[in-house]
Amino acid sequence: MEAIRNAERQTSGEVRVFIESRNPLVNVLERAAEIFIKLKMQETEERNAVLLYIAMKDHELALFGDEGIHKQVGEAYWKKEVAEMIANFTKDDISNGIVNCITHIGQALKEKFPYDAKVDKNELPDDIVFGS
Repeated sequence: MEAIRNAERQTSGEVRVFIESRNPLVNVLERAAEIFIKLKMQETEERNAVLLYIAMKDHELALFGDEGIHKQVGEAYWKKEVAEMIANFTKDDISNGIVNCITHIGQALKEKFPYDAKVDKNELPDDIVFGS
């Protein structure tokens, strides 16, 4: 996805998007954490990966940031981004909601984990992952 590549061009951080129809767990954040681990996102050198999780039919979404970025931006940041995405989703503007969220995450990652051409490498794939 172009939005992911654009966001990652200015940071050492990583962004992934996981979309599935239904969340098999009760808690959306627990599901996001489970997917985060399954995708090995905790293996980034600076622990600065962020997962955007969406369960379409359940109308659920979550942002899960690894400990490096979470310590930098805090809980209020994630809640604000989720609220903005929900606002877009309720207007049936799902794609813009996702792109805007990825762009905002990229800006936060750029601030906290700027790109260094000498050492930065793309540690995780940029594709959107689709579950069942």
